[in-house]
Amino acid sequence: MGSRFRGNDEDGLRTLVIETATAACSVALIEGGRVVAARHEVVGRGHAERLIPMIAELPDGGRAGAVLVDVGPGSFTGIRVGIAAARGLGLGWGVPVQGYSSLPLIAAAAFAADPSRDRLAVVLEGGHGEVFMQPFTADPFAATANLVSLPPAGAVARLDGARPVGNGVRFLGLEGGDMLPHATHAVLLPPALTALPPRPIYGRAPDAKPMAAKDPTA
Repeated sequence: MGSRFRGNDEDGLRTLVIETATAACSVALIEGGRVVAARHEVVGRGHAERLIPMIAELPDGGRAGAVLVDVGPGSFTGIRVGIAAARGLGLGWGVPVQGYSSLPLIAAAAFAADPSRDRLAVVLEGGHGEVFMQPFTADPFAATANLVSLPPAGAVARLDGARPVGNGVRFLGLEGGDMLPHATHAVLLPPALTALPPRPIYGRAPDAKPMAAKDPTA
């Protein structure tokens, strides 16, 4: 896979990549800047049932010297499933676990697919009728604004001529690239974008909120 981006595993460490932030469920083993093996399925909400079997189908049961997991934004449930699996494997194997975001992953894949493109906006399906959105430039590869969760009309207003890509484009009423994250595209990310802590980036407040502690003086 050709790319202008530097691979995240430049030291040659074999890394298991876990991707469950959207309707797609994928896993990959990457080593020395290349994909050793991968599995990818569009499962909808079936991540919990498919993830571990997919990892087991990889060479050596997916065993690696590091684990890299998509921490969001995306599906609340999918993100939690992926992070829980990554943490469990990291603990069991005694290896480090780090995260990356679904938004730059899709941006990097879109830029690699069309090197003539100099900017775009990743738009992913959110919740409650909103979409997650973040714009990127190709050279240098970087986000040009913070992640936001917006109604479709608000997202369209912020495009500023950038082409939208991602599974949220269909909600905008515009033409664009309907892309889902793929674990193999982690080889396209610069190292700085694969060093996030393995905790969720929800992009908006979760629907379920913990109950407030009772005031003992009440």
